[in-house]
Amino acid sequence: MAGQKFGIPPILAEGSERTAGRNALRMNIMAARIVAETVKSTFGPMGMDKMLVDSLGDVTITNDGATIMREMDIKHPIAKMMIEVARTQEASTGDGTTTAVMFAGELLKEAEKMLDMGVHSIIIAKGYQAALKEGLGVLTKLAVEAPPDDNLLRDIALTTMTGKGVEESRKFLSDIIVDAVKSVTSSKGGKVTVDTDYIMIVKKDGAGIEESEFVKGLILEKEKAHDSMPTKIENASIALINTPLEFKRKEIEAQISITDPRQLKAFISEKKSLLQEAVNRIKKAGANVLISELSIDNFCLSLLAQENIFTVRRVRRSNMEKLAKATGARVINNIDEIRASDLGYAGVVEERNLDGTKMIYVHDCKEPQAVSILIRGGTRHIVDEVERVVEDCLGTLPVVILDGKVVYGGGALEIELARQIKNYAKNAGREQLAVEAYANALEVVPKTLAENTGLQPMDILTKMRSRNLKNAAVMGLDVFSGKIKDMRSERIIEPYRVKKQALMSATEVAIMILRIDDVIAAAEMKMPVPKGFGPEGPGGP
Repeated sequence: MAGQKFGIPPILAEGSERTAGRNALRMNIMAARIVAETVKSTFGPMGMDKMLVDSLGDVTITNDGATIMREMDIKHPIAKMMIEVARTQEASTGDGTTTAVMFAGELLKEAEKMLDMGVHSIIIAKGYQAALKEGLGVLTKLAVEAPPDDNLLRDIALTTMTGKGVEESRKFLSDIIVDAVKSVTSSKGGKVTVDTDYIMIVKKDGAGIEESEFVKGLILEKEKAHDSMPTKIENASIALINTPLEFKRKEIEAQISITDPRQLKAFISEKKSLLQEAVNRIKKAGANVLISELSIDNFCLSLLAQENIFTVRRVRRSNMEKLAKATGARVINNIDEIRASDLGYAGVVEERNLDGTKMIYVHDCKEPQAVSILIRGGTRHIVDEVERVVEDCLGTLPVVILDGKVVYGGGALEIELARQIKNYAKNAGREQLAVEAYANALEVVPKTLAENTGLQPMDILTKMRSRNLKNAAVMGLDVFSGKIKDMRSERIIEPYRVKKQALMSATEVAIMILRIDDVIAAAEMKMPVPKGFGPEGPGGP
């Protein structure tokens, strides 16, 4: 038809937004760098804390990178990818989250400089991939074989805890953590396993951090089931049951018609007889402690109290499994089948009162495969921060035990990696500039350590480069003295796997962001307003 105009038909829903090309790439880089800059000031022993306030007003004070990422209310999709880096790092190694996020941000900062020079993002991505491959090879060569004895594990724990708000209690906590990890470490057929799921963490404020304790057994946030029961049992023979000790209700509804009081008496007598028989079986098996996953009839509790059998009821199934691991008991499904061989052992089972809260201690077990750490602190915020520190250590120590490899901290490793990758860049072809940029980005670790300590970063980097020429990957920054020292003698040691995972996850997310040239965001879904309701409530304005 004459005069008809043809245009491009709309393909996106109304309200959708699209950013393409260089603009999309720059916006994505900016979002990722903002996240990295947010956690940068928390890095290292002299790092600062962040106060996070959620929508309900709850306050979290921490410098733990993973916690900061988790608590931040972030909406931008690229920023969420950076949070995923932290989650992956924490899940696989327990530490190094700030390092990984910070390094990813620095890679993107270097990439932005190259984009301004006209280098294509795909060339940058290829260069970063080549540098990562070279870096992982160098890292493997620099890693030090280290048998995971107690001293090494304590050094790793002390390094992990440095700068995380528990400075005065680091040595005390490191002993507790090492004892706990050793308890859940086993070797079978030459294969070593460390199952930290069987380390129970219990928190209680109202005391100093050094009143925390390692328990060779379990702490249950419960109390004994009857006041007449003993408060403490020594040389405890423990029965674990997951069947209710009560008069069972029939699944099918039935009505019992009682016309004679003697019938009611006989009915109650039969019920009591069944419960008495169950208690007799428990006593005959030799149990003086009974722990049940399910409920126990009050009459049955009185019978157990008469027999001086310490009883705890309604214990979570996960805790029942840990109790079985700790005491060596078998969880019994049918009380008629209970035998002496099914019982577990603990040196002491007792009820304790911790600042008004009653708890059951099942401790002094023989070679327990499940243990507990009681964390104390003056306030809830301190207890929460100590818990985060402990959980970080429970992530790092197992990977050292499994790998048997460590590296030295203080930025020494990153300086040497950067030097060797720069040498590799000379023969990297088209990607040479990107490989060099990757090496420069690695130096963000010692540079940030210096910045957060109040030192001149360029002076520190120059000294570290010079000192590491003779002692590769050993000479690092001692932030407390501001001097370059031998990290071997200072015992600043980190797990090899923490560094490896940080390199991999940071590089992968940087490459992924560099390959995005189009962002299409759907319109936000709006909930329909019910009929009769307006912005001012029912009936509208």
